[in-house]
Amino acid sequence: MSAAFQLQPVRVRFGSDDHGCLLFRNDELVALLVQLSELHEELSGQWYLETVFAPGLSRQPEPTFATIDDAETWLTDRL
Repeated sequence: MSAAFQLQPVRVRFGSDDHGCLLFRNDELVALLVQLSELHEELSGQWYLETVFAPGLSRQPEPTFATIDDAETWLTDRL
């Protein structure tokens, strides 16, 4: 069975203070998620997969997730 993700909250600046989360698996950085601000209108509050660090893992289409748990499930299915 695969190891669960370890989460590390971070602040990411893209013109405003955005909440982010680094996802690690087996001590390797796998992804950076950023919580979208009100600037993103109807997507505000959702988590955007900003970057993935897993070889061969595409983020197309660029997914957004209602929760970090949803993002973890999406990544688990693809790793």
